[in-house]
Amino acid sequence: MSEQDKIHALRQELHDHNYRYYILDNPIITDFEFDQKLKELQVLENAHPEVFDPNSPTQRVGGGLTKNFETAAHQFPMYSLDNSYSFEELKLWIDRIKKRLNEDSLELFAPELNFNCELKYDGASISLKYKAGRLIRALTRGDGIHGDDVTQNIKKIKTVPLVLQGDYPEEFEIRGEIVLPKDAFEALNKKRQEAGEPLFMNPRNTASGTLKLQDSSIVASRGLQCIVYAMVSEQAVYTSQYEMLNKAKKMGFYVADTAQLCHSVEDIESFINHWDTQRSTLPFDIDGVVVKVDRIELQERLGFTAKAPRWAMAFKFKAEQVLTTLSSVSYQVGRTGAITPVANLEPVLVAGTTVKRASLHNADQIEKLDLHLGDTVFLEKGGEIIPKVTGVDRTKRRSDSSPIQFPDCCPECHTPLVRKVGEAQHYCPNEESCPPQITGRIQHFCSRKAMDIEGIGEETVVLLVQEGLIKDVADLYVLSADQLTGIPRLGDVSIQNLLEGIEKSKSQPFQKVLFGLGIRYVGETVAKKLVKAFGAIERMQEATIEELEAIDDVGQRIAESVYNYLSTEENKRLIHRLRSAGLHLESTNSKEEQSSGILEGKKVVVSGVFERFSRNEIKDLIEQHGGENSSSISAKTDYIIAGAQMGPSKKAKAEQLGVPLLSENEFVEMLGI
Repeated sequence: MSEQDKIHALRQELHDHNYRYYILDNPIITDFEFDQKLKELQVLENAHPEVFDPNSPTQRVGGGLTKNFETAAHQFPMYSLDNSYSFEELKLWIDRIKKRLNEDSLELFAPELNFNCELKYDGASISLKYKAGRLIRALTRGDGIHGDDVTQNIKKIKTVPLVLQGDYPEEFEIRGEIVLPKDAFEALNKKRQEAGEPLFMNPRNTASGTLKLQDSSIVASRGLQCIVYAMVSEQAVYTSQYEMLNKAKKMGFYVADTAQLCHSVEDIESFINHWDTQRSTLPFDIDGVVVKVDRIELQERLGFTAKAPRWAMAFKFKAEQVLTTLSSVSYQVGRTGAITPVANLEPVLVAGTTVKRASLHNADQIEKLDLHLGDTVFLEKGGEIIPKVTGVDRTKRRSDSSPIQFPDCCPECHTPLVRKVGEAQHYCPNEESCPPQITGRIQHFCSRKAMDIEGIGEETVVLLVQEGLIKDVADLYVLSADQLTGIPRLGDVSIQNLLEGIEKSKSQPFQKVLFGLGIRYVGETVAKKLVKAFGAIERMQEATIEELEAIDDVGQRIAESVYNYLSTEENKRLIHRLRSAGLHLESTNSKEEQSSGILEGKKVVVSGVFERFSRNEIKDLIEQHGGENSSSISAKTDYIIAGAQMGPSKKAKAEQLGVPLLSENEFVEMLGI
């Protein structure tokens, strides 16, 4: 056997031993024997660098430095989960599922409706991509559309297989939760205490922070685990969630053995009650239970909302409640001028983290709670994430305490506040010169979902405003290197990156610019619909409130906000300056394309992999020609754009419902492009 052949054989043998040790909990060699084989492989690989393999077992040891974590797009979005906090809500959700399935089917709902119940681990979500049985990329959840590439660090986690076992799809992504076991967390803090270093607050934050460490050898030392819970692929490889978990374990993934197939609401309730009382016995932290429709066919029928799958629900355990003292209330000013009161509290530990502040939302909430300075308040974390004040222990209130009085004037610029009829929020109307509003608008304009200007973060915006270099978003486009030279914390490289990011942003489409303007109530979806309806900013400026209100998803409140913004002389001047700077203030698609009507009123599903266009480009074309993108196939679906590797279950369902399948070429011919 040649040394190269021996390298390949040793790698496969060590992958198998890792699987037996970490997944099956059934090792067949001692740790010493494993280490000796690993050392032997390391020596051979050093002698033969030409056969380097990034997924070799030796890549789990040692370290490497990652200075920057590149951001990449998820092939499949990482959705959040809708939450429930009561069995009544959960039952209503199940009833909605049954109703939707019956309405969505040509015949009465026939398949048995079972649910797979799994523990909701409290860690950091991860998406692992495999091709030909080998790990090729690991992305954090990020915003669900893009995540940070942490592949090098993920390879240091022993329960993440680098090479898969048995049968597996040619290419797929598997989702999981990176968690830090309680005993590993305690051991880590013990070492830090002995070294005189600050202690970590909780396993979840420590796990999340560890994934972004630059030194992967530290990642390897912390004992992180990866528990998988979902698989996504263009190719259907299982028929149920329960089957998927079993197949994932055979491939080499760590799957919790606590999942249970439930056949009734009573079964689900029993599972939740059991783990609510027994969660302290688990080696990991959990904050609830995830209930999923088990059959993949039914999951596909139910589809997704914009943010979450309709076929899954997280049941969150009751939040921990603690008492602390309200020291004071401060008031924050947002980019739209909204005033948000914030409770400043005596520091207290809640659900594993120290809490010092909590939002009080608005004046009505302060009045409802009847808050007084120095009150002893009840504090909990909504969803065990966001701290909130839920009540007051009036038995501990001092007799001389005074009620909280909401301010009459802006805490930043001292302008008298306004509150519109029917709104809960107070606003500072001084849009032109209130400092937090100025910086907030510019920060929003530069953000990833808007103009995505690289090289200019929130702190940089504040710095530039303080230096008097910018006072609105149009000022960004006249900045020069000479102006920026000598500004604290801005070196030559930072200045170059900032100016390049600003220049690059000029290519962003009209809907991004419109969203970036920060018009009150205009989110990404509304901005897109306004652009589709009017095509150019000038036509939008000429529109009446009634014409604006006629657009889908644009009600009276949004229409009035858009009209008022575009009618203001200051904003007209701002828009003129942005156009002069070269920003797109009209749709880059032709009027004919926007209003061709070929797909007007048609619901279209895109499935598979395409050669000429990406999936997102095809979805954009559908919208440009009047169609509506849909995530699931139903009797209401008009077309399916079918690419390579379309799932067989989707294809079978389309045939059953008689939905036409169009190839990429047929779709292009239909549009005449």
